[in-house]
Amino acid sequence: MTAPYRAGNRLDPKTFAAVRRETIFECCKWDPQFEDVAVLSDFPIVLAGREWQRLAQTAERLDAETRAAEEELCQRPDLQRLLGLPWGIRRALRRTATPPAGPRVMRFDFHFTTDGWRISEVNSDVPGGFIEASGFTCRMARRLPDLRMAGDPAAAYGEALARRLAAGDRVAMIHATAYIDDRQVMIYLARHLEAFGLRPVLASPADLAWNDGRARLRADPLVEIRAIVRFFPAEWLPNLPWGSGWQAFFRGARVPLSNPATALLTQSKRFPLTWPGLRTSLDAWQSLLPETRDPREAGGSIDDWVLKPALGRVGEDIGMAGVTEAKAWRQIRRAARWQANSWVAQRRFEAVALEGPQGRVYPQFGVYTIDGRAAGIYGRLASRPLIDCRSQDVAVLVAAELEPSPSSAVGAAS
Repeated sequence: MTAPYRAGNRLDPKTFAAVRRETIFECCKWDPQFEDVAVLSDFPIVLAGREWQRLAQTAERLDAETRAAEEELCQRPDLQRLLGLPWGIRRALRRTATPPAGPRVMRFDFHFTTDGWRISEVNSDVPGGFIEASGFTCRMARRLPDLRMAGDPAAAYGEALARRLAAGDRVAMIHATAYIDDRQVMIYLARHLEAFGLRPVLASPADLAWNDGRARLRADPLVEIRAIVRFFPAEWLPNLPWGSGWQAFFRGARVPLSNPATALLTQSKRFPLTWPGLRTSLDAWQSLLPETRDPREAGGSIDDWVLKPALGRVGEDIGMAGVTEAKAWRQIRRAARWQANSWVAQRRFEAVALEGPQGRVYPQFGVYTIDGRAAGIYGRLASRPLIDCRSQDVAVLVAAELEPSPSSAVGAAS
């Protein structure tokens, strides 16, 4: 099997040191290491231009299907119970008023496999990676003039908000303020909003005061919030006091939300379990996502499946036989057996490994869509066929044309 991309050459140490420094100080990437490992790759992945167009069109089809399914699921409490959602969220979804539409952002994670392109999931709630996909990738592209970015998702996001708002409008940038990795993303995005004349305010969801669906800052109640950008996972919202008004993120808000918390309906890894009951057509999803089942219904050997928590993120607690450490794999199997309503089993696929300057790696291509249009790629690399917090961030750049180069098919990806 040949892959429609290749590893680019490594930047020389002096040039890459400048890229890394700019990414830290200009793009707010304050955590360029995980433990003792650098998370920024000093070489890019070069993707054929025709292949980027193919991925972009596929992601846009997936986006349309996801939004249609989400809209139907909002009205289907009978299917919501299959998604592994906390009781408080299912209760909040009973409210009738749907929030006004803010810019809708998703990221579909593609892997090239022995059967062609496949997706492992959609990040439809609060997709991350903006600093790496925009700031870091831009600075790599500046040093490689024969290549170009697939897109700039942070700039596209700012532009999408600016189209809906007036200059000077206040935008609440909602995130978990105690987490520095979340804070840096919101500061980076806030700079893009400022470039379009908007006035972003960094805040926690607990800092908002809700009245008749309108939001104001508790510390500045005279100024009305005109839009909300949320980088706070929807499943965390019930941890706030019931009287804080967090339910408005799901239903009842009269201010544009990006994204609405109803995105959790498709963010759940158990989303495919609702497909038999949906009227919405999901042809693209069904052709690209591996077979997905409740763990209790996974046939054959469990080693042929990937186990995932329904509301897991950044690869946390994903179990793969032969890849996940033996002790952790036993614990994950036990959790999936005893708490099956909160887990899912996904059929394993064989990922095509890439021979890079540092050896064999497994790439993931996270394709963003903003308001239904493909907007760029968040690339990640792992030394094993599992993308998680130990993976490296890599710039994915586009060439006009690229002859495929041989790669080896080993292992399975999730």
